[in-house]
Amino acid sequence: MPLRLILVGPPGVGKGTQAALMEERLGVKPLSSGVIFRAEIEADTDLGQLAKSYIDRGELVPNGVTIQMMLKRLRSDEVRKKGFVLDGFPRTVRQAEALDVELETEDVSLDCVILLVVDDEVVVRRLAGRMGCTKCGEIYHSSNKPPRREGLCDKCNSQLLVRKDDNPETIRERLRVFREETAPVAEYYRAKGLLREVDAAGDAEEVYAEVTKGLPS
Repeated sequence: MPLRLILVGPPGVGKGTQAALMEERLGVKPLSSGVIFRAEIEADTDLGQLAKSYIDRGELVPNGVTIQMMLKRLRSDEVRKKGFVLDGFPRTVRQAEALDVELETEDVSLDCVILLVVDDEVVVRRLAGRMGCTKCGEIYHSSNKPPRREGLCDKCNSQLLVRKDDNPETIRERLRVFREETAPVAEYYRAKGLLREVDAAGDAEEVYAEVTKGLPS
């Protein structure tokens, strides 16, 4: 059976790195809400236009739009065949409930929800050097994962940018908001017996070993 996992954790905790390793080694399909938003906006779909209208106003994309975008991907033949690891979704209990309904409709269930835990100051250090590709969304870091050519993505040769909100003060505020918004989601899955906490302070390989421990092979 293909794996079906959720990675929960604050910005900079390493969700994208772990999802990429799982894709490479386990064959599961990573589904990042941020990457999917960008793809829908770039493709100029109705959902993308709707999401962009909120983003351009500096507002959060509503639950309904986010749910539609994610469920659209979950229904694809590739994801049904390979399984998935969700990154950045669900962010709210309402989104988690919508995901439960979808999985029940498909007669499948989640294998595990991994909560990646790390001290705030570790996240601040990680994000302060982060750069993202403006086209494909690949993430780099000035010290931990520098691009081969300065300012350019290794995968698609597009420009890399540092997010305006990747500064220490803003990062700490984002962490506070994350805890406030996502704590109910973690408790939702804990009550279902699906949540497992993993210390994400180590290097990527150490964290990967803990994340995948006990997962169905």
